Amino acid sequence: MSEYGRGSQAAFVLVIFVLLVIIIGAGFCTWGC
Repeated sequence: MSEYGRGSQAAFVLVIFVLLVIIIGAGFCTWGC
């Protein structure tokens, strides 16, 4: 169970990180690419 919990947590953090990168990248493009 702990093994699965660690894997799902890592996947969740990875998804959040990717979303942040996309949002920041889109923000920079909006302000002037």
